[in-house]
Amino acid sequence: MQSLSVTIDSNSGFCFGVVYAIQMAEDILDEQGYLFCLGDIVHNDEEVERLQKRGLRIIDHAQMAELHNEAVLIRAHGEPPETYQLALQNNLTLVDASCPVVLKLQNRIKTSFDKKDKIFIYGKHGHAEVMGLLGQTSNEAVVFENMEELLQHELPSNITLYSQTTKSTDSFYKIKGELEERGYEVNANDTICRQVSNRDKDLRVFAAKFDKILFVSGTKSSNGKVLYQVCKDTNPNTHFISKVEELKPEWFQPGDTVGICGATSTPMWLMETVRDALESFKL
Repeated sequence: MQSLSVTIDSNSGFCFGVVYAIQMAEDILDEQGYLFCLGDIVHNDEEVERLQKRGLRIIDHAQMAELHNEAVLIRAHGEPPETYQLALQNNLTLVDASCPVVLKLQNRIKTSFDKKDKIFIYGKHGHAEVMGLLGQTSNEAVVFENMEELLQHELPSNITLYSQTTKSTDSFYKIKGELEERGYEVNANDTICRQVSNRDKDLRVFAAKFDKILFVSGTKSSNGKVLYQVCKDTNPNTHFISKVEELKPEWFQPGDTVGICGATSTPMWLMETVRDALESFKL
């Protein structure tokens, strides 16, 4: 009986910002047994559930407003200024695990806003990171998800362009180029995280090597949706799963080579669990 040959992508798994946030959470959980976290610490239900079993308590902004004299973790996505003001009012200790790349971007946007620049942010509406960026501009910046949406706005002759850190560099520079072709002067600030944006190129190479690809990601991860599509475009035999229970033996044939990869919010332990399940299949 021929088994599957299974390989995990060594470049997949948490980005350093998520690693940092989870390490901070685990250290405090070890010390005091519980910790409040503002929003899901990572867009992966399996990892959130693992940490909740250890004492992580996920709260939203409304619940934070009712909280006093506690410690609250700020996840890697960052937060707008009003979150920090609320913490002062309620005597909350903020455990700030904001990603350094996001903090740098927040500071640059704040500087641009103070100079009265007309700021446009290429990003996903409602995304936690984008809400933090908008907060640096008193919510005056314009967020857009594609060129079509951007052109619906009345644009100034001088545009200051920023991007959510996890967006595609190719898309960002295409937008810049098209705006310039239309006669706009564009001050483009490339603050995209290369650890994230380079993954699409790496994944194309990885996905092409195998008969089948399993892409493991939380359903809430916008980065996961993008990278899954990269794999699917490269290798049509790509399947999306968020947990090991979603595996289906009928996807595979004896002797298949299978590559496992994931989003920047996918824990390595989850991909290893998927690998172990695949290697136990009797095909």
